[in-house]
Amino acid sequence: MTSLNIRSHIGTYNENWFDEGFHHHPTVEISIVLEGRGLIEWPGHKRIVETGHIVTVPADLPHRYEAVSRVRFGVLHLIDYSAGTAELLEQLVDLSGTLPSIVALSRLDKERFEKLFREWLRIKASSLKDKPRNYAAWIEMMLLFLLEHSQSDLQAMTVTKTADYIRENLQQNVQMSDLAKLAGLTVAGFRRLFEKIYGMSPKRYQQQCRMNEAKWLLSSTDKDIQEIAEQIGFERLHSFSQWFKESEGVSPTAWRRRLQMRNGAADQG
Repeated sequence: MTSLNIRSHIGTYNENWFDEGFHHHPTVEISIVLEGRGLIEWPGHKRIVETGHIVTVPADLPHRYEAVSRVRFGVLHLIDYSAGTAELLEQLVDLSGTLPSIVALSRLDKERFEKLFREWLRIKASSLKDKPRNYAAWIEMMLLFLLEHSQSDLQAMTVTKTADYIRENLQQNVQMSDLAKLAGLTVAGFRRLFEKIYGMSPKRYQQQCRMNEAKWLLSSTDKDIQEIAEQIGFERLHSFSQWFKESEGVSPTAWRRRLQMRNGAADQG
């Protein structure tokens, strides 16, 4: 296995901090803005980066950072990575190019990624039986998270705020007009942009989030079905069971039982 070399840290800087000049290094650098605002500069270009932005810099590209406000970065430097890791990185940035890539995570996904990143720092500080495999698995998991949840169209972040709102309010039947107002768009413009970003209507997105949450609660908790139904917005247990069965072909109770039996058989095997 390729000996993956990683440097990683979280750094906090006050509003007067800046790099003295351009610097470059032989690593691919991935920086996520965990809090505040900063600026990245590379030859001929400057860009403001804010909370949730992820900047991926190809190896040997001259660049510098400075703080616009108090800013906190999570930083990864990668070198000697495997072909599989390179394949994932190339979906974020042109590894041989002269431009960084800037994408963004919504507030909720930024918070989830920060937890993942902090757990990675804990793993990296631990004594590991198989360090190369652990390192490779964690880096690829973090890259997959970024590829799955980031948006390359930074203007679309106004719409991701509404997706966060939907995910945080599964108990409510949110109105299209309220979501459009939150995004600062007309209803027609909001619907069009939302479907472009997520490939489905806001209503369908809410239903998908409800199903994901229901399955997570059924598989990872011992909450009763009524409590799960109420937690994702169903007042009546019958309505929840019918809705779940239409999608999965079985009731929530049967789905949970089948999962438990499958896991029990796997443990015995």
